[in-house]
Amino acid sequence: MTSGTDRSSQEEPGRPDAPGAETEANTEVAELVGKLSDVGDMDGAERRRLLGRLSKALVTARVKARGSGAGRGRWLADVFASIAPRLPIRDLAALQEHHYGLTGEQLADDLVRTAGKATTAVGAIGGALAAAEFAAPPLLLSAPAQLVAETLVVAAIEVKLIAELHEVYGIHVQGTGSQRAMAFSVAWSKQRGVDPLSPASLQLALGAAAKAGLRKRLLRTLGRHLTTLGPFLTGAVAGGALNKVATKRLAQAVRADLRRQLALPPPPDPSI
Repeated sequence: MTSGTDRSSQEEPGRPDAPGAETEANTEVAELVGKLSDVGDMDGAERRRLLGRLSKALVTARVKARGSGAGRGRWLADVFASIAPRLPIRDLAALQEHHYGLTGEQLADDLVRTAGKATTAVGAIGGALAAAEFAAPPLLLSAPAQLVAETLVVAAIEVKLIAELHEVYGIHVQGTGSQRAMAFSVAWSKQRGVDPLSPASLQLALGAAAKAGLRKRLLRTLGRHLTTLGPFLTGAVAGGALNKVATKRLAQAVRADLRRQLALPPPPDPSI
């Protein structure tokens, strides 16, 4: 997992140290997800174009993975495991620079707001694409690839958010790029922070149980996106709304866990 000032071991750029060789198809998927997970201001047409390319790349990757657990979700987890170390994670200095010098809870609030906007946009585009396919029966079989694409991009945005929230709260996760990426991915699957004081945190993150948990979380997220299948623009509205709520809920849980680790009091309730 790359960073503005990467604390991991020196790794060859663009080649995560996760075990196993990446297929050419998975490499293309990882590159497209990395672009789509950029929470900056991306033109809607460009986001739609990239999401379409990602959907096609996933069809190719899934065909090549046939017979290797694709139907049970193992393939989906393997694809995300190859994506996570490539996600560009900003360090605290870069985050403050990109968010107008904000610090502490205000910076965390802005990160969550920006990530929520990004997952809302992806959900709206993915839902609209799926709705269009739903309205055209001959192309219905291509809709799942679009929803898988949305699932991977939303997961990538949220894993980046978790990693950058750790930067904001000053909780530094040690390890190689792939170890840290998997630790944050497992934190996403559990909706909690990483405990760097636990000696087994990184080892557990690379274990079979952690990967099974990641697979289940990805499948649950995909299941949520499947509910956005509907005629006309209903999928776009539902996709954006569901993603926004889920991202906000995830951020609240992770931030509460990070505050607990640091023994910080909860922020004041603005309604009081």
